Amino acid sequence: MKDEGYNVKIFSNGKTVTIRVSNELVTTLKSHYVKNMKRYSYTVTKYPSIFFFEEELMKQE
Repeated sequence: MKDEGYNVKIFSNGKTVTIRVSNELVTTLKSHYVKNMKRYSYTVTKYPSIFFFEEELMKQE
């Protein structure tokens, strides 16, 4: 998904991803574009009060 002037979002809502530092499988709940940082943040099912940036998550193969 691409919004005008924004970077392309890597993960869509409901996708299973891995948290890089803990190697835990989680599902993305929602994403938010952080304009001043020019990147997306994501909340995940296991930790809904914490947000992760794209580089902290990995796609599942």
